[in-house]
Amino acid sequence: MSSTAPGPLVAVLDYGIGNLRSAQKALQHCGADARLTADAGLIADAAAVVLPGVGAFGACMQSLRAAGLEPLVHDAVASGRPFLGICVGMQMLFSDSEEDPFDAGLGVIEGSIRWITDQLPRPQMQWNQLELVGPDPMFEGLGEHPWVYFVHSLHAVPAHSSAVAATCEYGGVVNAAFRQANVFATQFHPEKSGPAGLALLRNFVRLVQPDVVQSGVAAAEASA
Repeated sequence: MSSTAPGPLVAVLDYGIGNLRSAQKALQHCGADARLTADAGLIADAAAVVLPGVGAFGACMQSLRAAGLEPLVHDAVASGRPFLGICVGMQMLFSDSEEDPFDAGLGVIEGSIRWITDQLPRPQMQWNQLELVGPDPMFEGLGEHPWVYFVHSLHAVPAHSSAVAATCEYGGVVNAAFRQANVFATQFHPEKSGPAGLALLRNFVRLVQPDVVQSGVAAAEASA
């Protein structure tokens, strides 16, 4: 009887707000041993860490701090392990937000979260096409202009434009993805973005463990 080795351990931070499990399930689908957790020991042992989020910036920051996870985020980033922020999880990595100016962000990436244009419906709740700023291993196999799914009213404006990895057009240029050293973050939802989103998450799993079990990756590709 044959057995398949588990994929890399990925800690999906659980701070009790929103549908955090959808990111966990998508990562499992892409070959990771993804665990939704607030356990400090498991997070320290994980090969990579993911910070998802939906809802309001201030409420998410308050919940993250109440769960005792703020220092664990900083420890994970400082460790050099692959770190992925998704939607409001991405926004929380920045310094502050116009949505909730009295709740400081994590400050992992210097910059602010600002409202997108009010000349178009807000939130932007649709598929939109990315403009990739430059090569990044997270974009491997996605094509030049992949379609991904957004639900947001704000976007991040980093202090240093070199942190922007992708943009889209929505009443002007909207920053859609970011790279700073081992940290990658998206305003869009990879777990809701069909084949392109799954390809991005598979790339994350490969970065965590390049020799990840190919059967798990193949299964994800076949069902995409």
